[in-house]
Amino acid sequence: QVQLKESGGRLVQAGGSLRLSCAASGRTFSTMPMAWFRQAPGKEREFVAGIGQSGGSTYYSDSVKGRFTISRDNAESTILLQMNSLKPEDTAVYYCAARRFYLVTDDPLDYHDWGQGTQVTVSS
Repeated sequence: QVQLKESGGRLVQAGGSLRLSCAASGRTFSTMPMAWFRQAPGKEREFVAGIGQSGGSTYYSDSVKGRFTISRDNAESTILLQMNSLKPEDTAVYYCAARRFYLVTDDPLDYHDWGQGTQVTVSS
């Protein structure tokens, strides 16, 4: 099990940038595929980006590809989400999630540990 805590969310204007951080505690962090999900009011939680254990493999939803970058630092037990060219439709609560098995997936039901989320609001 790993405990996760997100930070970095705030109000930003469209076209701006934000960097979200997720700090993990627990000895198994480096063995876990990690992902960012987001949930807007009235919508289901959706996959944003994922990263493999070593950081060599990254995955993105079509809606953020080319604008967002996920990375991880296993020595610091941290993952980051750099978000550029933000749009109002990126407004959501962003969650960090950890999976206990092998590969990144885009299904939130496959993830075992979650942070409490950080609010990102993009104004037009």
